Amino acid sequence: MGQTENVPGETAIGKETKRNPTTWVSVLYFAEGFPYTVVNLMSVIFLKDLGASNQLIGLTSFLYLPWTLKGLWGPVVDLYSTKRRWILWMELVCTALFFMLAICSFSSDIIAISIALFALIAFASATHDIAIDGFYLDGLDKNQQAFYVGFRTTTYKISWLVGNGGLVFLAGYLAQQYVLGTDASGARIFQNIQFVLLGKTFSIHPLEMGWGTAFAVSGIMFLAIYLFQLWYLPYPEPFRPAKEVRERGDSFVNAFKSYFTQDRIGWIVTYVLIFRVGDAFMMKMAPPFLMDAAEKGGLTISTAEMGILYGTVGVVFLLAGGIIGGYIIAKQGLKKWMWPTAIFQNSAIILYWLLAVYKPPLHWVYVVNSIEQFSWGVGVAAYTVFLMRTILPEYRASHYAITTAFMAAGMMIPGLVSGYLQVWMGYQNYFLMSFLVAIPGLATIFFLPLEEKS
Repeated sequence: MGQTENVPGETAIGKETKRNPTTWVSVLYFAEGFPYTVVNLMSVIFLKDLGASNQLIGLTSFLYLPWTLKGLWGPVVDLYSTKRRWILWMELVCTALFFMLAICSFSSDIIAISIALFALIAFASATHDIAIDGFYLDGLDKNQQAFYVGFRTTTYKISWLVGNGGLVFLAGYLAQQYVLGTDASGARIFQNIQFVLLGKTFSIHPLEMGWGTAFAVSGIMFLAIYLFQLWYLPYPEPFRPAKEVRERGDSFVNAFKSYFTQDRIGWIVTYVLIFRVGDAFMMKMAPPFLMDAAEKGGLTISTAEMGILYGTVGVVFLLAGGIIGGYIIAKQGLKKWMWPTAIFQNSAIILYWLLAVYKPPLHWVYVVNSIEQFSWGVGVAAYTVFLMRTILPEYRASHYAITTAFMAAGMMIPGLVSGYLQVWMGYQNYFLMSFLVAIPGLATIFFLPLEEKS
């Protein structure tokens, strides 16, 4: 098929040799990560900024559901049309939904409408992910797939920086220009923006203007990604005939059987489901805690400051933790580092309890967030390496889909009740509880098969 062996700079199909994989892989995985960032990270700050309750914010964890269940409609992406077309169509859908979010930011029912739009983006994004991951496997040979893993991970995390950093900062900065002061509880008092159009006077709340602008920029950016990929993305795979699809269906059934008959699979699934429970509780309520007024036990941090805290400084330390975690495990092995990295990751949760107790100045919040993000990067590196060992080479795509489904469920289920627990317990007790419920997940490591497979 015109494939160049062992040359990472070439694509798998001869007529596409001018399409540099470094470019299209990087753009693809930025495009994969960005809608996830909007739905699961930006949305928390957006809803809190608009006054949504912590209970409602916790319930939005159901937005993880499409990523949990995406394996159910994965065969549809194989059966109908090519993955390239699925990628492009889903990018057009996401673009339209981002622009709808921008328009609906000025609606009186903004919270309800935005949650519905986030759900649609989540479904389109999960489908987009299926097509991208399959395209990656079809468009690159095995050597290239290994070579470009780093590009995938880095550009995916850069999308977090752009969304949860740059765009959150933009929304907060624009709104901050119209703050008149604060009330007794520390909540901001805004001056509405007045403008005249066609002889009529309109009034817009600065938060609506800020977030509407951020979502509009999201739409423009995603439209640019679509147009670039329409031109640049290669054509690595032909349409699969029905016979091959049936064969893949049989393999899909066998993949489930082989996954659930692995040694100590019960403990493996338990570990995947509960190891990050403490993280799931802490991460869902950390932004509301930082943004809440002092009378509610929060730290009254502005939206713009949240953009800097989570999207820039936090992502830098997250990436650093991932790099260092991956390096030490590659050098000295998972068995040596599984326990230290797991303890480090889960112990960082207690730092949010300390913030809730002592309510220190802002610079200490930066310190705590940086340590927490770094520890999360280190811990998830070990977590991911172990999960990759549960995947048999002949079923890598199906096994990875099953494992990531359990991962998403482990984050979604605690998040659904997080808001109710926080309101009932208060921030101090809630973060202490988040730390304590992480202990059973740590205990499951005793029972995992950590030995290298021959």
